[in-house]
Amino acid sequence: MRETGFIEGQNIAVEYRWAEGREERLAGLAAELVHLNVDVMVVGGTGPATAAKRATTTIPIVVPVATDLVGAGLVASLSRPGANVTGFASQNEELPGKWIERY
Repeated sequence: MRETGFIEGQNIAVEYRWAEGREERLAGLAAELVHLNVDVMVVGGTGPATAAKRATTTIPIVVPVATDLVGAGLVASLSRPGANVTGFASQNEELPGKWIERY
């Protein structure tokens, strides 16, 4: 981030939250971030993404790694996620078709 001009503590703040493997904590952690009025949430996996989506419809939610964003009902499709959730799904019916389209 430093290469793009973002320096933690100077012009960007990163708020970390960990559920410590306890899924029942996800909703509360997402609510904390919404209360802090963060600019974006970056979450790891389908469970945290679902909790974040339930907590807000306005803060962008980025899911770098998830199994099936479409199947979980988090996005409408990979090409047009819609709403405030986007990311990369490692297991999805649409993905092989996208690979073929590219070539």
